[in-house]
Amino acid sequence: MTKEKLVDAIANMKDQEALQIARQMLEAGTDPRVLLEAGQEAMVIVGERYERKEYYLPELVVAGEMLKEIAEMVKPKLRGEALAETTPRGKVVIGTVEGDIHDIGKDIVAFMLEVNNYQVFNLGVDVPAAKFVEAIREHKPEIVGMSGFLTLAFDQMRLTVEAIKEAGLRDKVKIMIGGAPMDEDAAKYIGADAYGPDAAAAVKLANQWTGGN
Repeated sequence: MTKEKLVDAIANMKDQEALQIARQMLEAGTDPRVLLEAGQEAMVIVGERYERKEYYLPELVVAGEMLKEIAEMVKPKLRGEALAETTPRGKVVIGTVEGDIHDIGKDIVAFMLEVNNYQVFNLGVDVPAAKFVEAIREHKPEIVGMSGFLTLAFDQMRLTVEAIKEAGLRDKVKIMIGGAPMDEDAAKYIGADAYGPDAAAAVKLANQWTGGN
């Protein structure tokens, strides 16, 4: 079974087939990260179809449920690889911005950061700017991650960064953004420090910012 088949099954709403392919890939010894990558690639396709109005909210929900189930299969395999470190490498506050209810990519990033020994405070979806500010004050993280799946997230992310600035906290955190429509230009527009195309990139950025590898 190939990664491409898994991407195709998720993107085309074949939930039972997707889960069967995922199980077979894991049983065959495929690197569990490949399954997460397939999920992310499929969600980009789903996002594009949603933007073109070929898919609607029910399809987003179905795709999300598929990815949650695949992530649950993958977690034990990845946890086994995690280093048994006791002191967290750093703290991360992460959430999907207000007006957006997409949580799959964000949850995969949060999970991968946890596996890499970060303490993660996952604020969930549809998170207003004030809640990000409150969480930064409370948890004192080094990193803030903002996720957005819809194009409306651009302006909301920018407003959130502005709110963090107004609270006098901008110089205390590094901000990364992610999600299907995001890129380096979006990061500049929003005022974020960096854009991460996937969970692996998010971990790499976090490691750079906290002095890890």
